[in-house]
Amino acid sequence: MKIIEGSMSLLGHERIAIICSRFNSMITDRLIEGAKDCYVRHGGDIQKLTLIKVPGAFEIPFTLEKVLSSGDYDGVCVLGAIIRGGTPHFDYVAAESTKGVANVTLKYGGAVSFGILTTDSIEQALDRAGIKVGNKGFESMSSLIELINIYRQLD
Repeated sequence: MKIIEGSMSLLGHERIAIICSRFNSMITDRLIEGAKDCYVRHGGDIQKLTLIKVPGAFEIPFTLEKVLSSGDYDGVCVLGAIIRGGTPHFDYVAAESTKGVANVTLKYGGAVSFGILTTDSIEQALDRAGIKVGNKGFESMSSLIELINIYRQLD
């Protein structure tokens, strides 16, 4: 049986973009730091990393489409934090940003990792941004690195 599995190392020449929402920056800034840390720890050249900040999570899919259609990147890590409030706004933004990222990823077939937090409270979001439960930005970049290596083997 042939097994295809991604490794956790970069060659150093990969061009990776992080698309992150500025909304809830107290959370998203920590996610960005985690993603950058993971990228560098696994052999990435920080000069080849591009950070694209968008207003909110709803704008991520539109930006992802521009990035993937350019063909300039080997992978994209999307990050954000959508925190439930007292209105249905959370449900709309969470659903549409998730569907949007999935649809654009399927359309272009690019290596994309999904690190948009959807939490019930600020405390949960902080925990997932590195306070208690690890940093989901780090984990999302880790998934992207593995996915890039899997795609290399499939090409």
